[in-house]
Amino acid sequence: MSLFRTKNLDDMVAQSRAAGGLKKVLGPLDLVMMGIGAIVGTGIFVLTGTGAVTAGPALTLSFVIAAMACGFAALCYAEFASTIPVAGSIYTYSYATMGELVAWMIGWDLLLEYGLATSAVSVGWSGYFQSLLGGFGIKLPVALTAAPGSVPGVETLFNLPALIIMLLLTAMLSFGVRESARINSVMVVIKIGVVLLFIVVGARYVEPANWQPFMPFGMQGTMSAAALVFFAFIGFDAVTSAAEEVKRPERDLPIGIIGSLVVCTILYVIVSAIMTGIVPYQQFAGVDHPVSLALQYAKQNWVAGFVDLGAILGMTTVILVMTYGQTRVIFAMSRDGLLPKRLSSVHPKYGTPFFATWIVGIVFGLIAAVVPLGVLAELINIGTLAAFCLVSVAVIVLRKTRPDLPRAFRCPGVPIVPGLAIIFCLALMTFLSKTTWIAFGIWLAIGMLVYFAYSRRHSLLNTPK
Repeated sequence: MSLFRTKNLDDMVAQSRAAGGLKKVLGPLDLVMMGIGAIVGTGIFVLTGTGAVTAGPALTLSFVIAAMACGFAALCYAEFASTIPVAGSIYTYSYATMGELVAWMIGWDLLLEYGLATSAVSVGWSGYFQSLLGGFGIKLPVALTAAPGSVPGVETLFNLPALIIMLLLTAMLSFGVRESARINSVMVVIKIGVVLLFIVVGARYVEPANWQPFMPFGMQGTMSAAALVFFAFIGFDAVTSAAEEVKRPERDLPIGIIGSLVVCTILYVIVSAIMTGIVPYQQFAGVDHPVSLALQYAKQNWVAGFVDLGAILGMTTVILVMTYGQTRVIFAMSRDGLLPKRLSSVHPKYGTPFFATWIVGIVFGLIAAVVPLGVLAELINIGTLAAFCLVSVAVIVLRKTRPDLPRAFRCPGVPIVPGLAIIFCLALMTFLSKTTWIAFGIWLAIGMLVYFAYSRRHSLLNTPK
């Protein structure tokens, strides 16, 4: 039976040490830039508006709470990434520690997380793209600007820009697009430059009276917003995936992970404080470009145009990274026999998982076109929080079962730190809506059916050699 069998950990570690001969060229600054590049996107440019409606000015506190949950989980990720630096992220880690069934379920969970993340960022991209077009006097037909029911009092049918950007970037990825650290750093500079421009200009138009009351919906609203804006920090695991190419992983990985989280948290707190100081929080309802809206409210339309352009460029790279990650998780699961082999086939000319890439692009592009952003964000968050819980459990399990395993970086305070990650993540999950829990439960139930109907019988661990 392969149900609870694990992959041979020693073989995986040996393979990861020898495979590819990757050069160890990345330092702490490279990792911090990588983390910021993956994190800064829809969270700061879009979900700050939704979070403000949920928590009011206390959104600043919501960001701090969400960052703490991510910080504890990030230390657990760093231990695994420096010990087993192979493709597949938490899917691979679970396969090595808790068996195939758990690995399948977390992989199935990651399909939801990464896929809906691309959809959510595409929706945010669409909002800023329309805002930028509006600056030139161009208006799209209202029916084609948003998902049904996403804008109060406005009848919409379809988010056409969100679908188009997904399909364009899918085409780029399917033909073998590669991104370098230099390009990523340039995009990070652009994004951070836009955020700093907003801070410098917007701070002059803050009305402290808009911060009162600070917590209009109490701790319930603050925690609910924290569970929502948690999405703003998703992406730091891109740092852990670079473990094999880090000069000193035992030192540089935690610096990269925690450094990028600290920088992003500070930026999020300042931006949300300025936003709610310029615009009364109630006016962010149904707005998918809150940062530029605040500048328009302050009659600084020229700066709003720069914000729109920076947000568009920034979110474009996030969509690329998330789509890439989604296809590679599917590739890893298919290679293990848990998904159809066609999904791990490589195009003979382009050298990419061509078929899997287009499946992802079409399916989640259509989801972006018809599902409101708030619903997408909550579903992503519950999937990610569940994944963080599992990686924290896996650290504790591996410390007990394989204390002898060489670890370039060791998560401090085990089992306390992983335990805190689990507590924080579970606490945030309890503040997600009942509908989100039901949808997540249905997704997991479908995953169980797929596993026992197909994956278990086709698994390489269950196939005689």
